[in-house]
Amino acid sequence: MTNFHRRARIGAGIALFTTAALGLTACATGAEAPAAGSDEVDAAAATSVEDFGSFADLEDAAKAEGQLNVIALPRDWANYGEILDLFAEKYPEITINEASPDVSSAEEIQAAKTNEGLDTAPDVFDLGLTVALQNTDVFAPYQVQTWDEIPDALKEPSGLFVGDYGGYMSIGYDSSKFDAPESLDDLKGAAYKGAVAINGDPTQAGAAFAAVGLATVQSDGTLDDFQPGIDFFADMQKAGNLLKVDVTTATVASGETPVVFDWDYLNASHKADNENWEVVVFDGTGYAGYYNQAINKDAPNPAAARLWQEFLYSDEVQNLWLKGGARPARMEAMTEAGTIDADLSAALPEVPSETVVPTEEQSTNAGTLLGEKWAAAVQ
Repeated sequence: MTNFHRRARIGAGIALFTTAALGLTACATGAEAPAAGSDEVDAAAATSVEDFGSFADLEDAAKAEGQLNVIALPRDWANYGEILDLFAEKYPEITINEASPDVSSAEEIQAAKTNEGLDTAPDVFDLGLTVALQNTDVFAPYQVQTWDEIPDALKEPSGLFVGDYGGYMSIGYDSSKFDAPESLDDLKGAAYKGAVAINGDPTQAGAAFAAVGLATVQSDGTLDDFQPGIDFFADMQKAGNLLKVDVTTATVASGETPVVFDWDYLNASHKADNENWEVVVFDGTGYAGYYNQAINKDAPNPAAARLWQEFLYSDEVQNLWLKGGARPARMEAMTEAGTIDADLSAALPEVPSETVVPTEEQSTNAGTLLGEKWAAAVQ
């Protein structure tokens, strides 16, 4: 477990991963890229813009493909709607195919395997760390032009997957129906009967996995053993407080999920749908994490996949993630360069002074434990 001691607002919101979590061996592409500027560029083997010759050559190759397949990108998640629309505006020659916006990280990988060799396979992924670590054989290494400005602790050395945006696990609640919970144990009380939901299944979804992690450390446990977190949700189930409904904008707006464990930037976004929605990040030990970008090694549109990565790690889109309440991977470098949106940065919510993030080993062990015990604990 890595501890980060920081006070109040996170300005340079970096290094929520540990270097150990990304200590993988760099992978070869399996083929040498043709000479820069060559008409024979193999986009699927390209590991940087230089393999295309120039950024303009990458853009031309992506436009020639004319398609980009994305998956698991809800438009109300971390401002992805505005991000997708901006890409479409910049590159009208490329049609974005938005598949299955509400599936889990694990289901993204399954979609790639199910559609392998088909034009419908996802070109790119947006994944929780545990699923990314488990599926590196599905990814193609790529390093964007702003690679050096992404903290080492947020990227697999060869570029198989790279942290993109992050935040803190929080509790969102309808303040017209509930008082603000002051501690995790409050959620086991009679006032919250049938009201508390998590965002997905923790054996498949990164946000739900993090909810169990938060319950673990808030229950005086450590990330070496997620059992206290599993026990917490088992107690919630026994009390009749755990609501087994997938959380969406619609369920929050309708009141179907009035109390939600989720990332702070996602919970904050629900204010637009429910004016009474408030967000709490508990005092004590906080739980933080980043999602990760990766390219499908069998992407049907490999140039477009790489252009999408370059687009996401540009100043403009990093600030769009910040606009969505998330902390972009290049935040520290952009703060130093003066390219971060200072007003949006200053508006980030208060966070605990102590933050933990699981290492690779802890994530793997927790995933195994959840696979063995979660279903029985909450049935």
